[in-house]
Amino acid sequence: MSAHLGAAGHEVIRLVRRAPAAAGEVRWDPAAGQLDPARLEGADAVINLAGAGIGDRPWTRRRIDELFRSRLDPTRTLAAAMAKMEQPPKVFISQSGSNYYGDRGAAVLRENSPNGSGIMSQICHEWEAAAHQAPAGVRVVTPRTGVVLSRSGGALGRLLPLIRLGLGGPLGNGRQYWPWITLPDVSSAFSFFLASPLSGPVNLCAPESADVNALVARLAAAVHRPAVFRVPAPVLRLVMGKLADELLLGSQRMEPALLADAGFEWQHPSLAQAAAWATGKD
Repeated sequence: MSAHLGAAGHEVIRLVRRAPAAAGEVRWDPAAGQLDPARLEGADAVINLAGAGIGDRPWTRRRIDELFRSRLDPTRTLAAAMAKMEQPPKVFISQSGSNYYGDRGAAVLRENSPNGSGIMSQICHEWEAAAHQAPAGVRVVTPRTGVVLSRSGGALGRLLPLIRLGLGGPLGNGRQYWPWITLPDVSSAFSFFLASPLSGPVNLCAPESADVNALVARLAAAVHRPAVFRVPAPVLRLVMGKLADELLLGSQRMEPALLADAGFEWQHPSLAQAAAWATGKD
């Protein structure tokens, strides 16, 4: 993200939780609510991507608390700092997620669709509410980002290597919808948010919807491998607990209505293009 914004001509200042190691770094302590508002003076925009990884550890009570705190503490700290500024930034882009909607089957979800149920739905609801504590006059954008496809790590970090070996396959019955988007399109969308008049929640995903069966099949086809090793839902629940239902088996058929209406142009609007890019075949 920083590299993309820098290449577009923006000066990027990073907030860090250690002693600054470069001129473009500012120290803060979001857990303690500490950020000197003077260090944000002159900023045109603030982008908040803070949050502990959702799927990299079991969801113990302690981990769930960390998932909440790692998102709410930074967001509230940034909003409070902006409220103390003489000239707050024009825009505050604060991350949210497609899990806001919960498990909604095949229902088409637009930005005005209601909040769902579950841990991640609650986190996203409170996360967005914290962002809207920014002072009046600051345009707040809360992108509800879907599954990000990247060439390394991310959602495909564990799945794609298995697919390349011919050992991958759908998860559960595979009919659950995953709102997907490529990493380059996420970066481009954040740049778009800086200049566009969009505000409030914005569904951040590609315009082509796909269930897990289609997504895995397309990735496997891109690397010329079969995708027949389906992992049953009970096995996923046994191994992953609550994580399985909320992150792998839940369905959000999200539509990027506001983004499309605003004129955003995707680099990878189709699943075929996205799979070719993610597997290095484009």
